Amino acid sequence: MLFNSIDFALFLPIVFVLYWFVTNRNLKLQNVLILVASYVFYGWWDYRFLSLLVFSTLVDYIVGRGLLKEENQLKRRLLLTTSIVVNLGFLGFFKYYNFFLDNFVAAFTFFGQPIEARSLNVILPVGISFYTFQTLSYSIDVYRRKLEPTKDFIAFAAYVTFFPQLVAGPIERATNLLPQFYKKREFIYSRAIDGLRQILWGLFKKVVIADNAAEYANMIFNNSGDYSGSTLAIGVFLFSIQIYGDFSGYSDIAIGTSRLFGFSLMRNFAFPYFSRDIAEFWRRWHISLSTWFRDYLYIPLGGSKGGTMMKVRNTFIIFIVSGFWHGANWTFVIWGALNALYFLPLLLANKNRTNLEIIAQGKHLPGLKEFMQMLLTFMLTMLAWVFFRAASVEHAFSILGEIFSPSILHAVELPKTVFMVYALIAVFLTMEWMGREQQYAIAKLEVRWPRFARVAIYYGLALAIFLFAGKGQDFIYFQF
Repeated sequence: MLFNSIDFALFLPIVFVLYWFVTNRNLKLQNVLILVASYVFYGWWDYRFLSLLVFSTLVDYIVGRGLLKEENQLKRRLLLTTSIVVNLGFLGFFKYYNFFLDNFVAAFTFFGQPIEARSLNVILPVGISFYTFQTLSYSIDVYRRKLEPTKDFIAFAAYVTFFPQLVAGPIERATNLLPQFYKKREFIYSRAIDGLRQILWGLFKKVVIADNAAEYANMIFNNSGDYSGSTLAIGVFLFSIQIYGDFSGYSDIAIGTSRLFGFSLMRNFAFPYFSRDIAEFWRRWHISLSTWFRDYLYIPLGGSKGGTMMKVRNTFIIFIVSGFWHGANWTFVIWGALNALYFLPLLLANKNRTNLEIIAQGKHLPGLKEFMQMLLTFMLTMLAWVFFRAASVEHAFSILGEIFSPSILHAVELPKTVFMVYALIAVFLTMEWMGREQQYAIAKLEVRWPRFARVAIYYGLALAIFLFAGKGQDFIYFQF
């Protein structure tokens, strides 16, 4: 069920009414309603994968209960290993089986020993990369004794399957979200209005900005051999806007929807394209995944406390694994490695935590130095996005080869309708810049603008969604 669909427009108010007007007197019933609604929401795509979701939930619940009772360290490790093997085993089979098989066959063929192996026609379950990491964090935190394992299976299952963030995050830690299922939720009008405001902004990002940018980005990338370097560069720019509007738009809708039901989810994006270096970008982009890898992979490997070689090793590991998490293709691995190369000089020079404050805080415009830093960071990020979007490594290098050729000076070869998209993006980025000190761009309209201006902005966004909605596109991160 897509957030930007008629199905969800009907589903959400039905669940909302049942939640606050039918089950509101009983916390257990509210949690049961959330669980059932989440299963309906997920099963809307393919009900067959509900069994996978239920099995993963059962395994981690049982592992958690076992860790509570077990004091023997060897047995505790065995329980944790069970959770890791089951969760990563499912993820590996559905997402990476054919990738490893194809590369295994290619390696033997390269060394003169051709072998035959049959690929499987495996359908990737929606959201498996997200809920796998969510349940793993629970088992690991219980193992580390940072979290008391729950006795309430309904609350735990609702935490794992919570429909607003089930299929594309944010990847919630049990330490944050699970305790919210134990406490009675009260309807707070101002919180609900804030949730609706963030949903509106997320929908605008998705259907007006991302989907319109996608139309031209897809046209350029899918026919890259027909275009000059200048047009390809525009395609890369439009994809950069598309993926940000698409994914951060999903996160805004997820967080806003959760707020309607009295839940608080972690922030997942913090205006990453206004970053002054790559380290700052990764503190602001897909925050729930970046912090997950930091806490459960980077720090256990030693983080940045060791010598230079350990710092280099750990940096490449975390970025390459992050790239591989996104998809079973060498393009994602190269995308991760390229970001590691960007990040490494900052880490080695101890400048990776230089830009912690918001850019041009309290000012209307950045200084020249900040502007140039922001522009350079954005250009480096766009360069990496080529590998993320390209169909293959060869495709990515062909696009880059054309961009870094004299044809970059040719006239852009796109229909005039693209200028409407440029205008929408300009409005969008202006609003993002004006609201960069808030949780999301229009979060403080109630405080900063008079009532008539607020109403005009709300109606303007709604009208833009109605008039300028692009061709319906699936959310990009559903494929991950």
